[in-house]
Amino acid sequence: MEYLTQHKMESKEGMDALFLYATEGILVANEKGEIININPSGEKLFGYESGELIGKKIETLVPQNHLYRHEHHRKAFNERPHARSMGIGTELFGLKKDGTQIPVEISLSPYSTDKGRFVIAFIIDITIRKQAQAKLENYSKELEMQVGKRTMILEEAISELEQTKTELNEALEKEKELNGLKSRFVSMASHEFRTPLATIMSSLSLVKSYGDRNDKEKQNTHINKIKSSIHNLTDILNDFLSVSKLEEGKVDNVLEEIDIFKYVTDIVSEMQPLTKQGQTLVYNHHGNKKVNMDKRLLTNICFNLISNAIKFSFEEKPILIATEVEPSFIKISIEDKGIGISKADQEHLFERFFRGNNVTHIQGTGLGLNIVAKYVELMKGTIEFESKENEGTTFNITIPI
Repeated sequence: MEYLTQHKMESKEGMDALFLYATEGILVANEKGEIININPSGEKLFGYESGELIGKKIETLVPQNHLYRHEHHRKAFNERPHARSMGIGTELFGLKKDGTQIPVEISLSPYSTDKGRFVIAFIIDITIRKQAQAKLENYSKELEMQVGKRTMILEEAISELEQTKTELNEALEKEKELNGLKSRFVSMASHEFRTPLATIMSSLSLVKSYGDRNDKEKQNTHINKIKSSIHNLTDILNDFLSVSKLEEGKVDNVLEEIDIFKYVTDIVSEMQPLTKQGQTLVYNHHGNKKVNMDKRLLTNICFNLISNAIKFSFEEKPILIATEVEPSFIKISIEDKGIGISKADQEHLFERFFRGNNVTHIQGTGLGLNIVAKYVELMKGTIEFESKENEGTTFNITIPI
C-alpha cells in the first residue's frame, strides 16, 4: 500500500495534484523571467484569474519601489542558480492585481531540461504572521512602557520614602535636641533662679530691718541687690523666650528707619545703672545716622553684648561702644577690659549653653551669644571677635544696610 501511494505521488498525475492543490503559491518562470506556469493558489494569492499571468514578466508581481533590487537579485541568481530562500535578511513584498502590496516569503529552486533553464518559486503570504509579529512588538513596547512607568512610579515611591525617612530622622533629631534643650534649661534655670530668688528674699528682709533702723545707705545697697537679681531673672527668661521663638521660626527681620546714634545712646543710658563700681559706658559714632534695621533684633544684640561686657569686665574699667555707618553696611563694636576668653573656649563660644571655664562663678545661661549669632544671621550679617585672657574681648558685628 505504501509503495503504491509513493509511486502515485512520483507519477505525473501526483506531481500535477501537488501543483494544483498546494496551499502555497507555486510559480514557474523561464530564464527570461517570464511566467510559464502558476498554480491556483498563486493566482488567488495575487488576485488574478486562471491563466491571466501566463507569459507575463515576473516583475508584474513586484512593487514598483522594489523593482530595481529585484532585477539585481534575479540577475545574480541566473549567474549562480541554486536552491535558496529569497531576500534573506530583507523584507519581500508582492504586488496584487489591485495594486495592494503584501509581505511574502519566497523560496527558489532552479532546474534545467532540454527546453532550457527554469526556476520554481514557492510563495507564501505572511500578512497574518506580520500582523501577529507587529502586534507582539507593539505589545512588547507597551509592556516595556508599562514596566518603565511602574519602575518610575516605584523609584518615585522609593525616593519619597527616603525623603520621608530623612524628614522623620531630622524631626526625631530636632525633637531630641529640643528635649535636651528643655532638660538643660530646666536644670540650668532651677540653679540660676535659686540664687537671685534667695538674694531677693534675704535682701527684702534686710531692707525692712534697715528701714526700721533708718539706715538708708545699707537699705539702698540691698535695694540695688534686689534690682540686680530681678535683672538677672529677666535676662534668663528673655534668653529662653528668644531661643523658643528662633526654634519655631517666629523671628523675622523687619526693617524700619532709625536714628542709630540716638537709638544706641538710649540703650547705653538704660544700661549705665547696671555697671559695676567705676565702670563707664563710652559710646562713639561715625558716619550717617539714618539706617534701615530691625529695632527688636538690634536691641537684643546690643543689650546682650553690653550686658556681657559689664559682667565680665573688671571694676574701674571703661566699656567702649562704637557704631560706624558706611554706604552698604553698619559696623557695631563692643570692647571690654575684662577676663577674656581662653583659646580652648573660643571655638565653642556661640554654642548653646556653652560657658567658659573662667566664668562659672558668674551668673548666666550660656544662651546669649548663641542668640546673638542667630539674630545676626537673620540680618544677613557677620559676627567676629578678638579676645585675650585677662585683657578683654572685642565683638565686631557687620550688617548690610
